[in-house]
Parts: sequence; structure tokens; C-alpha cells
Amino acid sequence: MELVFLCAALSLSWWGTGMLQRHVAERLGMIDRPNERSSHTIPTPRGGGLAIVAVSLSLCLLLWQQGLLPPAFAMAVVGGGVAVALIGFWDDRRHVPAARRLLVHGGAALWAIYWLDGLPAIDVGRETIVLPAWGAVLAVFFLVWLVNLYNFMDGIDGLAGVEAVTVFLGAAVILHAVGTGADLSLLFAFAGAVVGFLRWNWPPAKIFMGDAGSGFLGFVLGICALYWPMHSRMSLWSWVILLGVFLVDATVTLLVRAFRGERLHMAHRSHAYQRLARKFQSHQKVTVGVLVINTCWLFPLALGAAFRPAHGVWLTALALTPLVTLCLWAGAGKRAEERTI
Repeated sequence: MELVFLCAALSLSWWGTGMLQRHVAERLGMIDRPNERSSHTIPTPRGGGLAIVAVSLSLCLLLWQQGLLPPAFAMAVVGGGVAVALIGFWDDRRHVPAARRLLVHGGAALWAIYWLDGLPAIDVGRETIVLPAWGAVLAVFFLVWLVNLYNFMDGIDGLAGVEAVTVFLGAAVILHAVGTGADLSLLFAFAGAVVGFLRWNWPPAKIFMGDAGSGFLGFVLGICALYWPMHSRMSLWSWVILLGVFLVDATVTLLVRAFRGERLHMAHRSHAYQRLARKFQSHQKVTVGVLVINTCWLFPLALGAAFRPAHGVWLTALALTPLVTLCLWAGAGKRAEERTI
């Protein structure tokens, strides 16, 4: 069943992204024209992530209707995901003030937390911490941060797609390994929808994801990271490890820029992945590098954290410390003209 949904999502997304690239993006004025902060050099259609959104939500509703998806999870994904995608689509067409976007993201996060009906416990050593009501506030911030960091990290060809595919499939493999017993078709459907889009976004990209797709993926990944630890043996630490590349690069870059006194709402291209793409003069090398890191380094450690949740803190530190070091070495947060350390 899972492979059926993966193949269906892949095919539909591949076709839908092609239609957007050839017939829709230019008519809607969704053309990304290079500027001094861009990582590309030629005008390129954007908004290809709309195919990911449409396919993912359609299959989500289908699985719900068939009784293969819990209603609460479906309500969280569909209700919040539509809001995040719509504000992203609006921003793709014409600029939306940051405060307005954050308001919508916050509302979507509140909606999702309401339907999730609880927060995952956190294993710290031999202790299990059950978060009180105020933990919902942390969960809202977590979701809003994932929505925005995914937008920040969608800056070179193929990167956001590769991250999503490896996290969705990695999580599906881990959930199967720990014996959750739940139907994992939706995770495969999400992965398939992104793979279909990647056919058009692989370097050199023929179309970009846009805020509608990147925000939606960040939101869905955040919901999965909160939902599955409550309904399986896959701990929150495993999700943090799987998402490590994006979490570390976006967070380190933000902290360095804040320390330097820069205006955090201003556009920039000082993320580690952007600096490395310029250093190697290749989007593909950086994207493939992230693929290797996710599959060969982060996935095994996330699997270990699922089977040994008491060691989750230490495995997470082991997984993320080299990534922090890499980001600092690459000069994350520094201006483009500054030298790396």
C-alpha cells in the first residue's frame, strides 16, 4: 500500500510541477528574477511547491476517508497546511509583510496543536519529562520556526526537496523498524510528492519551490515530529536528528547574525549552505553533500535514538555537533564578502 501511494504521489507531482513550469507560473507573475541576494543567475519560475501541496493534501484526505489516517492528524495537516500554503502563495505573487506571515503561521500552529491533543514526552537519560500546559507554547514556536527555517533553507536547487525526502523516508523506515503498527502510507505519499517535484528542481532547476511549498513542508514535518513520538517508540530526539542539517544551519546563522546586530528580518545569503555553494561554485555538490550527511550520518543516529531513547540527548549532541562546527567553518551568518574562519 505504501509503495502505491508513493508512486501515485510521484507521478501526480511530476505532472503537476511540469504544468506549473510550462503554463502557469508566468501567467501568475511568479518568476524569480535574480538580484544581489540570489543564488541563481537566470529568471526562473517559482511556485512549483504548489504541486507538492495539492498532491499531499489530496492523498491525506483520501487516507482519512479510507480510515487509514487518524482524524486529528488529518485535521492538523489539512487545516494548518492550507493556511500556510495560501499565505506562501500570496507571498510568491507579491510581497507579504513578515508580521502578517507570522500571524498566519502562528494561527496554523495553534490549530495543529489543538488537534494533536497533547505533546510528546521527552526522554532525558533515564527520566521522562512530561511537558505541562505551557509546553504547548513551545510547540507553537517549534512549528512556526520550522515553517520559517524551511523557507530560509530553500535557497539553492534541490536542497529543500532532498531534505524532505530523506526525512520522510528515514522516519518511515525507523517507524517500521520499531514496530509502530500504524499505516505509513502518508509519509510515503509526502516523499513521493517531493520526488516528483525534484525531477524539475534538481540542479540546474527549471522551477523553484516557492514559499507555498517550503512553508507547507516545514509545517508538515513539524506536525510529524510532534505526533509520532506520542503514538510510537520513535522519540522526539530522532526527529531532531533527522532534521539536523536544516535546524543547525538556520539556527546558527540566525544566532550569529543576531550577535552581529543585524536586522534579522532582512533578506540575506549568509547561510552555510549558500556560502558553500559559492565556494564550490555548485548547487549540486552541496545538495548531494546534504543527501550523504542525512543518509550516512544522521539516519543511523536517529535510528539509534529510537531504539535507545534514554541515550537520545547524547546521540543528538553527537549528531549535531559536527554540523555546528561545519556551519561555523563555512562562515554562517557572516556577510558574503567576509572570509570564513
